[in-house]
Amino acid sequence: MEKERFMMRRASASDLDAVAALEETCFPPAEAASRESFRDRLAVYPDYFLLLFSDGELVSFVDGFVTDERDLTDEMYADASLHDPDGAWQMIFGVNTHPAYRRRGYAAQLIREMIRLAQREGRKGVVLTCKENLVPYYAGFGFSDEGISEESVHGGAVWHQMRLTF
Repeated sequence: MEKERFMMRRASASDLDAVAALEETCFPPAEAASRESFRDRLAVYPDYFLLLFSDGELVSFVDGFVTDERDLTDEMYADASLHDPDGAWQMIFGVNTHPAYRRRGYAAQLIREMIRLAQREGRKGVVLTCKENLVPYYAGFGFSDEGISEESVHGGAVWHQMRLTF
């Protein structure tokens, strides 16, 4: 049996279809970002999309922009122009792994790389939101639970804001 080949890289506009399809697979329609949203994100901050491929197929990605705002807000998901390359905080908007590839550490590789990227660029830290069942998962990377977000209610879900400060 041939060994699976993996490649991690930053995104480009040509990854739009694959990114949008994976998002659609990973999130319910009320929570999933639209293709148009990803088009805008990829146009403005492609360097903050980390993609993981297995044998040429996109199996996982992490994305988010940089801002001086301390808290992640729903407006950030919708408006890529809020990205500030000189901002203090790296936001993570999505952690996506195809269901067939989950629980193999692929998302963890991308999260750790996003953390390293934020450190190399001199950010204060990384912020994300997640559902309650994932709080322990992100705590394992050093994120602290700041409680239920008042700024993010997208998809009608309850989100915990998590912060990793350097």
